[in-house]
Amino acid sequence: MERQILISQDANEKQVAILEDGRLEEFYIERGDSTKLFGNIYEGVVKTVIPGIDAAFVDIGTGKDGFLYVMDALRSPMDLDADFDDPDEKKPEGIASEIKPVGSVSVEVPSPAPAQPQVVEGQQAPMQAEAPVQGQAPVQGQGPVSEKAPGQEHGRGGRRGGRDGGRGRHQRGGRHGGRNQPPSQSHAPQKEFQHQRRPRIEEVLKVGQKIIVQVVKEPLGTKGPRLTTQFSIPARYLVMMPGESKIGISRRVENRSERERIRGIFRSLEIPKGVGFIVRTNAEGKSDADFTRDIRYLLRLWKKIHGLISAKKAPVMIHQELGLVERVVRDYVNEETTKIVVDHPEIYKKLKRFTSVYMPGQDLNIEFAKEKGSLFERHGLEKEIERTFQKNVQLKSGGSIVIEQTESLVAIDVNTGKFTGNSKGLEETVYKNNVEAAQEIARQLRLRDVGGIVVIDFIDMEQGQHRRSLFNIFKEAVSKDRAKTHLVQVSELGLIQMTRQRMRPSLESAVYDTCPYCEGKGNIKSTATMAIQVIRELRKSLKDSRDRIVNAYVHPDVAERLLQQEKKALRYLEKSTGSRISVYSEPAAHREDINITFIK
Repeated sequence: MERQILISQDANEKQVAILEDGRLEEFYIERGDSTKLFGNIYEGVVKTVIPGIDAAFVDIGTGKDGFLYVMDALRSPMDLDADFDDPDEKKPEGIASEIKPVGSVSVEVPSPAPAQPQVVEGQQAPMQAEAPVQGQAPVQGQGPVSEKAPGQEHGRGGRRGGRDGGRGRHQRGGRHGGRNQPPSQSHAPQKEFQHQRRPRIEEVLKVGQKIIVQVVKEPLGTKGPRLTTQFSIPARYLVMMPGESKIGISRRVENRSERERIRGIFRSLEIPKGVGFIVRTNAEGKSDADFTRDIRYLLRLWKKIHGLISAKKAPVMIHQELGLVERVVRDYVNEETTKIVVDHPEIYKKLKRFTSVYMPGQDLNIEFAKEKGSLFERHGLEKEIERTFQKNVQLKSGGSIVIEQTESLVAIDVNTGKFTGNSKGLEETVYKNNVEAAQEIARQLRLRDVGGIVVIDFIDMEQGQHRRSLFNIFKEAVSKDRAKTHLVQVSELGLIQMTRQRMRPSLESAVYDTCPYCEGKGNIKSTATMAIQVIRELRKSLKDSRDRIVNAYVHPDVAERLLQQEKKALRYLEKSTGSRISVYSEPAAHREDINITFIK
């Protein structure tokens, strides 16, 4: 497979298209006037503490207060896809604040960060219960640092799926038992924490308290950003988690020997105390030097972030995630990337500087497109991008899929359309149509960047083996997605239910506004309905009047309907009220506009 990354800028908008074997697979937009919060770290001020929902609202200086759930103040809601080392495995002796790669000179690094959550010096620490009860979970600022990674809830074995892949397995446990386990007892038997109660938000945070938080979900609609107090800072091959002490490997690194090789490399490194790492998917085959370079970069970055705490008056941003172009290069460039094409000179220079500092020694083919005209148009992408905003997506075989996005979920319907299959019968025709649709749906979900609940209505299949095969094919197609997904097996009705991680607003919401006429309904009243409504409005206006002269100004289609099909009803209304009614066509009027004017 050959991968190309095309980067274009027009006016104030950057566009990035990722092509695999010449086909558009992912598309992103970033505008200079839009504020991106995901991944940013802020020093905020607790604005409101609401015990009824066990959450607090934190002012981070962005206009909308961030939402911080009590468990996100203790654990991170970011589910990182990784298998973690055995907690009982012996660590190298003499762990210090330096990294010592095998066969290389030791490198000094900054001291690790204190345990999370960060409470700014000079502020009141989160309140403790007056007298600890048996099995009570410690509040923040007490006890040793937990060994769970962000998103790994207490007592769940560090098995949740995450940003780089699918959903992991869960150990079974009580509703609250797994969540409330103290860090110091994170591997104790279930009986040890069965009776622990969840800390209440008012015990963890106080109004006016300063707190360091990271945005893990962009604001959506009227909702503010979602926050966490445990940070996750990505580099090219690693994700650093200050306050953790474990090394995890992405589940997408499936080769056992490769996973063991990576573990061996990290066993040879002395990682600073209180800092954990996730090895990302694109780290396969990388050397200890690559990992050391990332570790050096991340620790320098964390030292810089830590030094900015309390340097300015809260609320204030103390770390900003990379922009779209740099983020795509960091996360998507791999051995299959043949070239990166840029059509804007400033972006080209910026990208060359970024790769020389951030990715030294890598031979990246970055080209500046000197040809006139649109870069995307030359690659035949303009029409393809427009199709990503359409409800109906045509399949090559003649079938189609219909995608409806709502606030709560995305509904997708699969149709055979013109696809008639072959002589093998209806079941085989339906199966082939569903398979083609499954692969296209997985692609469309990535292109449109939709999130939340997705319900897919495949065409009913009678054979169980076809349903199982379809699920496996769809699961494999979805596995390419960098967003976290979770699938439920095909139901008897032919439905596949899934969730897709929503970190940012969808592509559609970034490009389109809600229609001011239909207000998001997607349709307007018919001409017949509006003609009848005009007559009702006229009758209401003439209810207590006689011998009046009235003009009705309406949309041309409505006027035509009134003067033809509804002419008899108008004459009856004139006769019953003793009035004279005139209907005028108003070309600039919306179909649902009615303007009734009395002349006399």
